[in-house]
Amino acid sequence: NVTVDVEGLDNLPPAGSKCTFVSNLPLGAIDGVTLGWVIGEHYDGKIKYLVNDLLMNLKGLAPLCLPINKLGKQSRNFPAMVDAAFSGDCHVIMFPAGLCSRRQKDGSIRDIPWNKAFLKKSLQTKRDIVPVHFIGYNSSRFYNVAQWCKRLHLPNFAMALLPDEMYRSQGGHYVVRFGKPIYFPKDEPITKEILKNMTDEMMARIAELQAGVKNGN
Repeated sequence: NVTVDVEGLDNLPPAGSKCTFVSNLPLGAIDGVTLGWVIGEHYDGKIKYLVNDLLMNLKGLAPLCLPINKLGKQSRNFPAMVDAAFSGDCHVIMFPAGLCSRRQKDGSIRDIPWNKAFLKKSLQTKRDIVPVHFIGYNSSRFYNVAQWCKRLHLPNFAMALLPDEMYRSQGGHYVVRFGKPIYFPKDEPITKEILKNMTDEMMARIAELQAGVKNGN
């Protein structure tokens, strides 16, 4: 069991909307479960995850997930599954970094650069984007293993530690911050300029959430 403080619930779009929720991934398991619980409770369970395939082993979560294979070859029908999720009526929850947050050279714990493909997919399917920041940390052991794997060009052995990290997270306290939605100009053609502007706006709002600015103000 964990405890969670949720900030910015008033930023969540009303029922009937279709959104892509994008969040950092500090923990790799409990953060996904917690976000699903918070967002699912608000929208009567109408959610889908894009998550790494390890989370498919969590009981009750698999039916809501589209697994992104981090351990082997991606499923041949994965692009069609993603298209179906974005075209459907459920909100989509995703973690654009694709991997847990890592310790950076300056000692801070942050996501690796995000894959921005979800921006274009959200625009194509007329979805607004809701930025999310989840505050939580894994153990020093996890970050140390991840660093050594990167330095020595080894496979991502840190992922094997995630089940134990989830066990260690029991009894933890976390904070979830929702920022104001980013509304796309839905009737305009998708251009590089629009994508760049939306990317800049999204990263600015994520930075505000990281800094503790509530409600995107």
